[in-house]
Amino acid sequence: MTGADLLLLALGAVAVGAGVLVVTTKHLVRAGLYLVVCLGALAGDYLVLGAELVAWVQVLIYVGAVVVLLLFAVMLTRAPIGASDDLDRPGWPAALIGGGAGLGLSVLLVDAYRWSAVALPDAGTAERLGEQIFSSWVLPFEVLSVLLLSALVGAVVLSRPDIGRRTGDAPAPASVEELASGGRR
Repeated sequence: MTGADLLLLALGAVAVGAGVLVVTTKHLVRAGLYLVVCLGALAGDYLVLGAELVAWVQVLIYVGAVVVLLLFAVMLTRAPIGASDDLDRPGWPAALIGGGAGLGLSVLLVDAYRWSAVALPDAGTAERLGEQIFSSWVLPFEVLSVLLLSALVGAVVLSRPDIGRRTGDAPAPASVEELASGGRR
């Protein structure tokens, strides 16, 4: 086993461990930060495998944009930053389904390839990847950017209760009790 193999396994273990922490923590902001660690470890795996462009795209797009957008959305919508009681559902059904899916895929891959060597195609270049992205995958990227922009605008609107209210209107009720009592205490 070479040093690259050991590094690949170590980064994979970090990614899996951080992924488990993402889905098991009760702190929403910590889950976002664990996601940064998981995606960073995946970028490290890409570097070890020799796919430098994919690694830097992983860092720029996922770590740099998606996770930051997630954290801003959490902060703008006044979501609970500390431990949340909504996140304490039993985890055994998800663990059972995830473990079963992982075991099924492992059995499928072992049965399909029987530990045989598979001929790999020639390594892709940044030029070929750019041609693919900017010819046949432009529309999905643009749709995704519009979706992320609308999510950010929606988070800003939800975080500002004064948007859309006229000058003479009463402030919006702050609690469920006030809503139930018609705004009177």
